[in-house]
Amino acid sequence: MYGSRGAGPSAAARLSAMVLGAALLIAGCSSSGGGEEGEDRGARITQQPKEADPFWVNPDGTAARQVAALEKAGKKEEARLIRRIAEYPVAEWVTPDDPERQVRGLTEAAEKAGRTALLVLYNIPHRDCGQYSQGGAADGDTYRAWIDGVARGIGDRSATVILEPDAVLHLVDGCTPQEFHEERYDLLKGAVAKLTALENTKVYLDAGNAGWGEPGQIFEPLKRAGIDQADGFSVNVSNFYTTEDSIAYGKELSAKVGGKHFVIDTSRNGNGPYTEGDPGERWCNPPGRALGETPTTKTADPLVDAYLWIKRPGESDGECKGGPKAGQWWEEYALKLARAGR
Repeated sequence: MYGSRGAGPSAAARLSAMVLGAALLIAGCSSSGGGEEGEDRGARITQQPKEADPFWVNPDGTAARQVAALEKAGKKEEARLIRRIAEYPVAEWVTPDDPERQVRGLTEAAEKAGRTALLVLYNIPHRDCGQYSQGGAADGDTYRAWIDGVARGIGDRSATVILEPDAVLHLVDGCTPQEFHEERYDLLKGAVAKLTALENTKVYLDAGNAGWGEPGQIFEPLKRAGIDQADGFSVNVSNFYTTEDSIAYGKELSAKVGGKHFVIDTSRNGNGPYTEGDPGERWCNPPGRALGETPTTKTADPLVDAYLWIKRPGESDGECKGGPKAGQWWEEYALKLARAGR
């Protein structure tokens, strides 16, 4: 039902992010043998053509490491399938630990490869209403300091930020208690202002998905949260609604918020939403799903700035349907997504 439950990074991902900048510089971010900058010597991951996909492919991402391990084990078919994920840019979910260092490492690596870093900020206090990805900053001041760290880490480098999946949606659907509403609006508006002030940063405030409700329910809350100052909004984050339905939802919402552009998470929407089982958990590791359109800025509508893989394909939504903890890599699920993908 909700777009982003289960989307948060695992402890392993947090550790990886902390050391990413140094690791990439030491382990070989530069090209070799004629390859483009950003090539990984293990999985041989290179960047996508910049004119269609300007976002950075992390050569040391989870899927890339999985490809290298599978190839080493002689599992060529499995490696080929996971490569369908590893060779495209996926969002980096910034964790609570030392955001300045994390984000500096990510944006510097992206800049070295001549690409734009795609970042997700998912640390709002009282996050996810106590579900699989519950948590977030301890209080408003902690969150503001965290945003300040993110901004310092980005600096003048190129970045696209997806700001707080579900944070506005949960103000509308009653999931977030009323006593936290005023602070959340203030925190979101402050984050938009801080990040859009950066020279080369675009900010998309999350706006739910095509299946949760109507655009008329969320456009005023989006305005209170700072959409007027943002570059646009994101839809379908960590969800499965088709690109066609997401465009229709986004266009209707755009008309209510001054014609703002939007981006769509197409990471797992190739077969559309799951319609069986418990309606309250159809969003959580649903079977039979598939990779959707690959990331690109060449989209089907001028209001859609990009199709993005914001949810990282192959990482669990949470401990449901046999899955591991939220954000942990689940090879079996990743293989099914890739096998069924476009």
